Amino acid sequence: MLKRLLILLTIVAIGLFVYSVFVENIFSPRLSPKDSAKITLNDLKLEVEYNRPSKRDRDIFGALVPYNQVWRTGANEATTFETNKALMIDGMILKKGKYTLWTVPMENAWKVMFNTKQYEWGVNEKMEPMWDPNYDAIQLEVNKQELEETVEKFTIAFDNKTGNLKLTMAWDQTLIEIPMQTYPFKP
Repeated sequence: MLKRLLILLTIVAIGLFVYSVFVENIFSPRLSPKDSAKITLNDLKLEVEYNRPSKRDRDIFGALVPYNQVWRTGANEATTFETNKALMIDGMILKKGKYTLWTVPMENAWKVMFNTKQYEWGVNEKMEPMWDPNYDAIQLEVNKQELEETVEKFTIAFDNKTGNLKLTMAWDQTLIEIPMQTYPFKP
């Protein structure tokens, strides 16, 4: 009896392994790998966790990522933004906490939404964004900048080179910058 059970378990294990390698291909690297952007300035700590899709010779904005539609701002899981201090963004206060980050790319500008709801995934089974506007803490619009060089992988970063903190997003030949300050302001 024990011998039959071991044979059955071995067959099941081999079957699962073959399925995972040839059907799901779980051992290959993700097409849109996970990444994070972090910055610590004195007692301010900011972190973004996201997935980085690649351009791979595709038309991105206005095609793969349609204009005037909510985008999950990356791939796979919803992108998250976390701050341990309140921030001032475009004249609005973003309380300390964890948010999901959503965008609406447009031809000349982008809408950016910091949403209080945590979503397990960025899109539903119909590939529609799971974003619920009722949970937006802040919604703002920022200008789009054209880059001369192509950014192959979608990249989110923090820029504080000039002492003016910005959250940046770049992909293909597009860059947006979201200025932010700690709140309350220190003289």
